Amino acid sequence: MHRLVVSVVIPAFNEEKTIGTVISDTVSAMDSLETPYEIIVVDDGSTDNTRRIATGYKAMVLYNGKNRGKGYALRKGFRHAQGDIIVTIDADGTHKPKEIPDMINPLFNGIDIVTGSRFLGQKKNSTSKLNRIGNFLFNTTIMILTRKRITDSQTGFRAFKKKVLHKFNLESLGYEIETELTLKGLKNGFIFQEKPVNCDQRRYNKSKLNILSDGTKIFKTILKAHFIKA
Repeated sequence: MHRLVVSVVIPAFNEEKTIGTVISDTVSAMDSLETPYEIIVVDDGSTDNTRRIATGYKAMVLYNGKNRGKGYALRKGFRHAQGDIIVTIDADGTHKPKEIPDMINPLFNGIDIVTGSRFLGQKKNSTSKLNRIGNFLFNTTIMILTRKRITDSQTGFRAFKKKVLHKFNLESLGYEIETELTLKGLKNGFIFQEKPVNCDQRRYNKSKLNILSDGTKIFKTILKAHFIKA
């Protein structure tokens, strides 16, 4: 009987202070599941020690010669992933790898896509007020277009069956990749579920997200992904 393999894809750009802990905690979470897995770190042209540190852990480390964007990094990780199930998690330490089992369990019970919502339930959420407002606007636009409720379209913590990717023609290079994954998942008939997850405040460096330029790209991605076939 074929045992499902899980691929955890971690895009990283200048996250030397957190990448080691994120990988280590991911290994612990996956070992607890007793299922075959791989961890893929995609270093998106870091200028610090992110790549060197990541290579010291149980992970495949891919490298972009220069910073190309989160979407580019994730798509590269997806191309190399061998798993039947793919998990994405950020490298900045805001997510809790120990919640990965809760994210992937629904995939064994008929669900195709699981997204971690920072705005469901009573989980810890340290997202900034500005990001919450932006997320709300994106969520509302998506709900108007798809008539499907979503509480966190911009989450970087996801789990989905690899077959889902085969239905998508992903194009995003930057942070709008989250929106593209969300909208194409909602509009292609997959069984979609949100689960509440904890979100810590970023402890080191500032977010690389630019509210104005990335926000504009996200809105354009919403419209394009809705009106053009995946």
